[in-house]
Amino acid sequence: QVQLVESGGGLVRAGGSLRLSCAASGFTFSSYAMGWFRQAPGKEREFVSAITRSGGSTYYADSVKGRFAISRDNAKNQVYLQMSSLKPEDTAGYYCARTPSLYYFTSNEYDYWGQGTQVTVSS
Repeated sequence: QVQLVESGGGLVRAGGSLRLSCAASGFTFSSYAMGWFRQAPGKEREFVSAITRSGGSTYYADSVKGRFAISRDNAKNQVYLQMSSLKPEDTAGYYCARTPSLYYFTSNEYDYWGQGTQVTVSS
């Protein structure tokens, strides 16, 4: 069965960095674009970043552009989110997901989700 398992979250001070990982299994990883979303308490889940099947194209929300970098390793069935210059407003649960779609920016285009990993940024 399809499984997506995130790791790498934690508590970090503002200005710090974290690297999130998402391990995929149960499907042909290289056949799907992958995305990262986040959800803070009381807020809707929002798009953070996405990467195409080959990794040749990447997309970012304006709020994280220049600070976050998405990448993938199709040989290891992993997708990563390198987060730098973290701000308190980046505090949220971070979720990876897969999409068969060519539109990456809304959660309803994604069919499987991980359980999430918490990122907390202190000021």
